[in-house]
Amino acid sequence: MAPRRRRDGPGRLFWKLLLAIVMCMVLAIGGTVGYMQLTGHAPPPPEGMAMWGPIPIVPFLSAVIAVLFISLVFAWYLSRPLRHLSWALDRFAEGRLDTRVEPLMSGRRDEIADLARDFDRMAVRIEQLAQANRALMHDISHELRSPLTRLQAAIGLLRQDPSQTAVMIERIERESERLDMLIEELLTLHRLDAGSAGAPRQRVDVIELLQAIADDAGFEAHASQRTLQLDAPGSFVIEAHGELLYRAFENVIRNALKFSPAGSEIGVEAVIDEEAGALVTTVRDRGPGVPPEMLQAIFEPFTRVEGSESVRGTGLGLAIARRSMLLHGGSVEATLREGGGLAVTLTLPARG
Repeated sequence: MAPRRRRDGPGRLFWKLLLAIVMCMVLAIGGTVGYMQLTGHAPPPPEGMAMWGPIPIVPFLSAVIAVLFISLVFAWYLSRPLRHLSWALDRFAEGRLDTRVEPLMSGRRDEIADLARDFDRMAVRIEQLAQANRALMHDISHELRSPLTRLQAAIGLLRQDPSQTAVMIERIERESERLDMLIEELLTLHRLDAGSAGAPRQRVDVIELLQAIADDAGFEAHASQRTLQLDAPGSFVIEAHGELLYRAFENVIRNALKFSPAGSEIGVEAVIDEEAGALVTTVRDRGPGVPPEMLQAIFEPFTRVEGSESVRGTGLGLAIARRSMLLHGGSVEATLREGGGLAVTLTLPARG
């Protein structure tokens, strides 16, 4: 971020004026002392001027009164915006996150106005985070309520018709697995939001990690009449949270598998960018893709693309992938492929 340009507002003008007065007083006193050292006696005072020792009283009192007057004006100048800031902080502490203080600064151009702008930027960011957390809690409650409602319905039907025991037990097991998977994903998301505090890093070969994921995903793809091709030569060893990286790559690859039609191919390519010192992994599918305006939104928790309701999932996979990449200093982005489908690129630096 570029440094702010300094502005000569009234606050800085006060200090310049005060410094000029003090320098004049110092020069006057210094000149008097120097004259006394050279001549051995005080300089002759102007005729009729009252003196206090070697110091003329009238100029001295004039300087003191000027400094006092300027100090009073400056105190008034400071107290008003500080009261505004105090008022804004009190409202913010009460939970009024829409409080803004810069409009009350009356066009000031000094450090206090800069502080007011910093406060407003902080307030905007905190308000955005609070709104995002409220939306996330709403989505979590909705996602948890849906399988719980189906569990309750299955139990009720089982009580009404015991002959449906096998079918209802299968439904209960399926919903229980969904709940377990959702809770596990939520815990992973929480760990990533907390910066995975306290979790040690290990030396991980990311290429080997991708090969292990591709082996498992390729077996599942073959069973569903899809193919998975991995192109990841070489070795890329870094200090990282191995489990979180595994979840990131696995979620992206399995997401491509879920949305790819039967008979299609999913391509995974990992290239070491020597110049940037990073591993660039691209996962390409031939699924339905997403609307262009949702290419960023799909990495937010519980974001659903219209038409994907029939695909089983928690809606947290891509959010976990992005947070994991950010935790390691990397990034993830999605682009549309020509001919249909999505390409998700994960960039992982060697030093995150």
